[in-house]
Amino acid sequence: MTLSKDESTRRSPAQGRWYRDVTRANRRSLVAAFLGWGFDGYETYALVVVLVPMMNDLLSPGQQADLPFWGGVAVGVTLLGWAIGGVIGGVVADYIGRKRVMLFSVAAYAVFAGLTALAGNLEMLLALRFLTGLSLGSEWGTGTALIAETWPVRARAKAAGIMQAGFGFGALLASGVWLVLGEAGPGAWRIVFLIGLAPALFTLYIRRHVTESSSWRHAKDTATARRRKELTLVQVFKEPESRRRVLLTLVLSLFSIGAYYTVSTSLPLFVKELAADQGRTDLNHLTSLAGMTYNVGSILGYVAGGFLADRIGRRPYIALYLVCAVATTALLYLTTTSLPLIILMAALNGFFTLGMFAAFAIYLPELFGASVRATAISFVFNSTRIVAAAGPIVFGELVLALGGAAHAAVILGSLYIVGLLVLPFLPETTGTSTER
Repeated sequence: MTLSKDESTRRSPAQGRWYRDVTRANRRSLVAAFLGWGFDGYETYALVVVLVPMMNDLLSPGQQADLPFWGGVAVGVTLLGWAIGGVIGGVVADYIGRKRVMLFSVAAYAVFAGLTALAGNLEMLLALRFLTGLSLGSEWGTGTALIAETWPVRARAKAAGIMQAGFGFGALLASGVWLVLGEAGPGAWRIVFLIGLAPALFTLYIRRHVTESSSWRHAKDTATARRRKELTLVQVFKEPESRRRVLLTLVLSLFSIGAYYTVSTSLPLFVKELAADQGRTDLNHLTSLAGMTYNVGSILGYVAGGFLADRIGRRPYIALYLVCAVATTALLYLTTTSLPLIILMAALNGFFTLGMFAAFAIYLPELFGASVRATAISFVFNSTRIVAAAGPIVFGELVLALGGAAHAAVILGSLYIVGLLVLPFLPETTGTSTER
């Protein structure tokens, strides 16, 4: 892989609609990536919305007082598995192809998500969450690489934003399911995870309709024998410019992911605290509504991100979302105690705090060559979860120390702003080709 330090910006022709050159194969790859990432979104947010009733069901009486801590551990273990699985999956995808890894990832996390419904104690739950995370991690990198390598230049960012919106739709589905099932009894959380078996059927679509990336095939066929014998992760760090880009984007990923999981985990707890203080008894209903509006906002943020990234450039778009993520988090958690207003404001917060992640699908693939692309982007997006896994645990401790979720969410949610520090040292890639 050869990378110049300062890549020139090459813009595609402006004639016609942005989707004019999109083919049926392009649309199928987007459907596969969208649904695969959507299932990840369902599984991830299902854990968030059922966290309190699930822990109430599984914790022993002596552990109940530390519920925020053990809830953070459950989320953290999922992130740890996700980090390890994502890095391994990205490396494997550069050797055997995007399609094969996507097939395995979807099938594996469907099985482990369904088995989570059978957890009978905390230890079993944590083991299954780790295995589910291990399977979840591979899907994003393969889907993102597939979109980056198969879509036309001027439509690529929009497709990446739409793909990333799949996560929001999946999370919205999880919120909707919990809205229906939340009052069904103490074991309702098990049904939420049992529904996670459904993605296993999606493997049939991937197998029959998704075409492997020709850019990956070309890079694989033209690689020298020496490079084929050298692990792709070693290649990524061996080339100086590639190494520099990985290290800088790791900082962006680490603080964005750590902040997001803190903010998203805190929302149901924050709403429950306020509702309990105001004498409300429909706690599950209110947290589901907040989760749904949060994810509606995120979907809009994802899709808008693809258009904004093309309009104003990759780095300005990322900077805008980072600043607004911090501002809207403070606004949501510190300025009002009105439950209806908080539920509405959750949408604005979701637009930026979760919508920010379209930036990784749009920007990262443009920084690396096809022979190591899945490895590099998966390493950046997923490995940071090993450290970010501590975020929910630290959040749980802060909630206990500060006596509530609001200030803990604002403190850790401010980590988004750290990403601004690395943007000036990264290249602008709007319009660059991924055929390298």
